Amino acid sequence: MERRRGPRRARWLDRYGWYEPRSEGAWTTTRQAEAWNLATSRRRVRQDGVLAGLNTISQELEIVDAFAAYGDETSGINVCVIGDIGRGKSSWIKTVCVLRQLVAGRQVVVLDKKPQAGRGEYTPLAEALGAESIRFKVGGAGARLNLLDPAISAGGEHRGGLDGVVPAGQEALVLAVLTDAMGRPLDEKEKAAVGAGLGLVNADARAQGRDPIIRELAMRLLDPHPDDGRDLGGRWNERALEWGLEPGLALLRLADRDLRGLVDAPTSPAVRDALDTHPLVHMDLSALPTEGPALRVVMTTANTWLANKLAARSAAHEQTILVVEEGWHVAVGSTGEVFRSNLKLSRGLALSTVSAFHHPADTPSDSPARALMAEASIVVLFGQARADDAVETARLYRLPPGTEETLMRLGRGQALVKIGSRDPILVTHTRSPFEAALTDTDAAITGHMSGFTPTEAFQNLTRGGEQQ
Repeated sequence: MERRRGPRRARWLDRYGWYEPRSEGAWTTTRQAEAWNLATSRRRVRQDGVLAGLNTISQELEIVDAFAAYGDETSGINVCVIGDIGRGKSSWIKTVCVLRQLVAGRQVVVLDKKPQAGRGEYTPLAEALGAESIRFKVGGAGARLNLLDPAISAGGEHRGGLDGVVPAGQEALVLAVLTDAMGRPLDEKEKAAVGAGLGLVNADARAQGRDPIIRELAMRLLDPHPDDGRDLGGRWNERALEWGLEPGLALLRLADRDLRGLVDAPTSPAVRDALDTHPLVHMDLSALPTEGPALRVVMTTANTWLANKLAARSAAHEQTILVVEEGWHVAVGSTGEVFRSNLKLSRGLALSTVSAFHHPADTPSDSPARALMAEASIVVLFGQARADDAVETARLYRLPPGTEETLMRLGRGQALVKIGSRDPILVTHTRSPFEAALTDTDAAITGHMSGFTPTEAFQNLTRGGEQQ
């Protein structure tokens, strides 16, 4: 087909500006032409997982979910939340790591140390969800979690478990508690005496159809049977009976004083059946003293008990979240080492541990707490007022230069989220009015509740009233 020729321009019309003027072109280079390619934000392709809020830059929804990110974006499922008090850590944990995880069909266990109005901070949330608050008190007025609970493996085996997934057992837990209580590591003779006594006490309890307790172990070490050392050979048979003296005295002191009514009796039915009765397990530890061994021993025992329970049913591939807001309590001494060893099995147990910290600059470099921070695969960083905290956080997680200033300027509810090796993203945490009512922690300070009671908020939440 023959193309039609374009019209000819008349010179005299062109002279008077009849035609559109043409600007002269200019030479350029590829380096200058880069400015023509305007920057655009890459859209997320992930559609599964728990929503956390809005990307502050692009205003797109952001998913922060350890289980959904595992494999593609990260090789671990443990989460660490860091920031100053009042910046939104608790609201994030209660919403993203508890409420929305329950909606996703996962089980959540909360070790609640923060007191509010004379009880644990998560108590109103548990009441709204219809979950029992399991309250621990020194002296026997509360729940108990037996340090020698049969659910905690004595031989490293779990019926129905997976090969290679073996959490800390009774012996490791008892030795860690003794190391902290005695203020020194146990020598090999003392370890042998504790291990042998533990086996004998467990055997006697099984024969009598009951659970062993630590006071029985203490008395077996202090007053052993004449043939308790026979497995060590004739030369050491009699001498071995004296090796458990100091560990026995320490255990007896713990059972009768420091840990009385906490881990020195059979596990309470509410604790024993907690994982089977409700998807939310709330252990209220707010009444335990911060000073002394009680709090960290109960926390570590709860973590070990949970890990062993999950190992026994790990073949079922059930996903569980453990929330520890006061993370430094479980990161001290030998009990902290036991907690860390259990965390290394998180993938095999499908157990994601969410721990919260503030003031990382105050944590010694060799502290187990520092290891808990460093080993997290997902890090949520809220605002920090102190420059040394911001600098230490940026160094700990190898954040880009200039991140320190960003951390110190973050507003309430804003956080830098680092998932695996990805660059951090700035997220604004969003809550519906009903979630805000369920996660309110300012009532004691402001003197009034939000517009909904926790129960009303949960009813609206389950009916889908949180459209946002």
